[in-house]
Amino acid sequence: MADLSDFPITQRWHAKDPSVIQLYSFPTPNGVKVSIALEEMGLAYEPHLVTLSDADVKSDAFLSLNPNNKIPAIIDPNGPDGAIGLFESGAILLYLAEKSGKFIGATTADKHKITQWLMFQMGGLGPMLGQMGFFYKFAGSQIEDPRPRERYRDEAIRLLAVLDKELAGKDWIAGDYSIADMAIAPWVNALGFYGTKDEVGYDDLKNVPAYVTRFFERPAVDKAKNIPDPS
Repeated sequence: MADLSDFPITQRWHAKDPSVIQLYSFPTPNGVKVSIALEEMGLAYEPHLVTLSDADVKSDAFLSLNPNNKIPAIIDPNGPDGAIGLFESGAILLYLAEKSGKFIGATTADKHKITQWLMFQMGGLGPMLGQMGFFYKFAGSQIEDPRPRERYRDEAIRLLAVLDKELAGKDWIAGDYSIADMAIAPWVNALGFYGTKDEVGYDDLKNVPAYVTRFFERPAVDKAKNIPDPS
């Protein structure tokens, strides 16, 4: 039996099976990236619901694994040099892809192309869409000054245009289906949650809508999109 006693988070979110990957998450775009990857890769894991409340993400238990107080985070009891804890969704995707040998490309060149699109999501698409959502749906919508809203809307439009152009004639962003798609599609899908599809001209895009539909038709994605169960 694996020993996870070195990870204080397990004192609050107890591992029923400490021999498998422990996932600490919530089904946001960043959270479901990892549950989707785990399902797609067929890796055994145990999900733990960590809400976005300060009581969870700013608790001493969660901060012991992720000092940045954001979901998701994992513990792999069977890491390369023993048990390993990781945070940051992009880093976790790279780790799981390398561990499983799946969805990271067949060659070193493939891996780097996939990684560049993963970074496109991590550094641009995700943050910009998230900020736009804040200024359209959440507390930022009460700010009278239109400039923050316009700033993030315009950048979202630009990034979606980059994505749309790259997807021309392709099913997936970097050749075969990969962790880059697992990162990108959930964030684009969040436009519906934020109520901003019309603002960014989503239905006028030539390739992105079909790409997102294709992604969510995958059985593993459909299963993982609500893991951990938030109810």
